[in-house]
Amino acid sequence: MRAVSFETIILEIDAGLATITLNRPDRGNAMNPTCAAELRQAALQVSHDPTVRAVLLRANGKLFSGGGDLAGFAEAGADALPLLVDSMTIDLHAGLARLAKMDAPLVAAVSGAAGGAGMSLVAACDIVVAGRSAKFTMGYTKAGLVPDGTSSFFLSRVVGLRRAIDLVLTNRVLTAEQAEDWGLVSRVVDDDAVLEEATALARQLAAGPTRAFGLAKRVVYEGASSTLEAAMERESAAIAAAARTADAQEGIAAFLAKRAPDYQGR
Repeated sequence: MRAVSFETIILEIDAGLATITLNRPDRGNAMNPTCAAELRQAALQVSHDPTVRAVLLRANGKLFSGGGDLAGFAEAGADALPLLVDSMTIDLHAGLARLAKMDAPLVAAVSGAAGGAGMSLVAACDIVVAGRSAKFTMGYTKAGLVPDGTSSFFLSRVVGLRRAIDLVLTNRVLTAEQAEDWGLVSRVVDDDAVLEEATALARQLAAGPTRAFGLAKRVVYEGASSTLEAAMERESAAIAAAARTADAQEGIAAFLAKRAPDYQGR
């Protein structure tokens, strides 16, 4: 295992799985400029590591993330705040964009509350495992702010436009079961099983056909706002690209031989 400890983030890479842990438990893993910059750095390291075939996003402490560090925003002062949040979101968005565009699937393990930027992080993940007591709220407009963290792109895609507007304007709190029903959460498990379940799922994905996963993610996400003709053309190009991979040959051979495939991510 390789581990890199930043000030607010922990990055661990082991057997094809990169685990990014939010590590500000004393501040509810609230997002501040340092955390956003370190998340970008962790994402860059992961994206340049050819051994990484899945990414797990988790948090230390009782909360996944309470959102932006409003106490830190207040300390910065009204005059400095616009520059602070502009710089912070540029780092946060760069990191999330890098993770979203990787072939490696992105899995979230959510315990406690995910609010504001924390909920935006959840919406950006490919698969979300949440504990039964987890809560989700946007919270931005409650503080007189506007959604960030890629939520304007991902949230409506996972819950629908009408529900996204409801969440943004009313800041209603969703239980884990409601979040699963709305499509924000992929599966709900007992609180004490969240990390185990999410890690097992991420490791399962890390053993899969990584390039096919990346191509599949892109055709699905891009197809959500595409014409039918463009979607079909994208699918044709993607499946042809997948067919050229060693994993596709292995997958076909394994299916015909009625054995488990041994994918290498190539």
